[in-house]
Amino acid sequence: MSEYSEREVQREVSELEQESTTAARIFDLRRIIGGLFVIYGIIVMIAGFTASDAAIRKAQGVNINLWTGLGMLLLGLFFLAWLKLRPTAPPIAPLADDALDEKPE
Repeated sequence: MSEYSEREVQREVSELEQESTTAARIFDLRRIIGGLFVIYGIIVMIAGFTASDAAIRKAQGVNINLWTGLGMLLLGLFFLAWLKLRPTAPPIAPLADDALDEKPE
């Protein structure tokens, strides 16, 4: 007799598929890139808010940190919105072993 029942095997397979889907969502590059751009954008914007007049004059009157930080923040929010609107598709279930063994005649 088999060591594992069919029900136990199916339960294990469904748990592994669920873990695989969760891992794919966690390590989606859009989440990583978007998060980093949001964090760095906020840091650079803070540097822009606290910029001295000498630093602004050095950049020909443009508060470059403020504008760059705003751009980074918007890009990061774009990536996160893209992730929210188009989530990662779950992996396609493999074919059953019986279907792979059959050869067309």
